[in-house]
Amino acid sequence: MPSELDSLDLRLLAQLQRDASLSNLALAEAVNVSPATAHRRVSRLRSLGFIERVVALLSPQRLADAGVPLLQALLEVTLDVQAAEKLDAFEARALADAAVQQCWRVSPGPDFMLVVAVRDMAAYQALTARLLSSDANVRNVRAFFAIKRARFGSELPLPVRAHAQGGDDAE
Repeated sequence: MPSELDSLDLRLLAQLQRDASLSNLALAEAVNVSPATAHRRVSRLRSLGFIERVVALLSPQRLADAGVPLLQALLEVTLDVQAAEKLDAFEARALADAAVQQCWRVSPGPDFMLVVAVRDMAAYQALTARLLSSDANVRNVRAFFAIKRARFGSELPLPVRAHAQGGDDAE
């Protein structure tokens, strides 16, 4: 199966990024194809790994208003030794921790940027103890605590391709 994307694939992906809760019929209408074509294409995009998973994005503010507070932070982590096995070991530990929402290996500057979410400062201290303080290879950590989420997005910018003559509905 080819992994090249055509204009219909891109339109489907763009629509699903905006609202993955659409029924197949609504998705098909939004991109102007038959429901069968939309279903086939989305299944193909999933099987090829273009769609990793479908999730619900929760509002930290609404959760806090409902009595479920969250402390969110961005952490810059610099390791003392940047050998591949040391980077891989830290990354594996970060990925295994439920408080770590995102883990980015970056360059230049720190070695990792982590986005973490915990219930409170005590939970943050427990996170730093198990993930950062216990690792003798962690040289420096800078924490930035979120005070306001002005924007949060998950949509990736996709190229716009011209709609092919005769439509993409034909398979």
